[in-house]
Amino acid sequence: MKDINKYGRHVVKAWFPAKLKKVDPALVVMALGLGGEAGEVQEHIKKFVRDGVLDRPALKKELGDVVYYWARICRYFGFSPSSVLDVQIEKCKGRRKRGTVRGNGDNR
Repeated sequence: MKDINKYGRHVVKAWFPAKLKKVDPALVVMALGLGGEAGEVQEHIKKFVRDGVLDRPALKKELGDVVYYWARICRYFGFSPSSVLDVQIEKCKGRRKRGTVRGNGDNR
């Protein structure tokens, strides 16, 4: 793209045409927290792969933070964490049975 400003005008037009639903700020904090903590886990793994150094206690702490936000989001939407894990297990079993463990898409 030669003109970043042209792209800037494009994204304004491409944005959601309908009015967005108001969202509970607590949900936004939970979702951003989950993403942020997952990013911190990624940083630890990146340094392990790149440098061969792993701060195990710090990684463990960050993984705990990911689980915290994940559990909060489960409860926000009325899911028990165990029921979410049960669905995940069945999804993985189905993919293994169909030979679609690798690939793209949610419904493989």
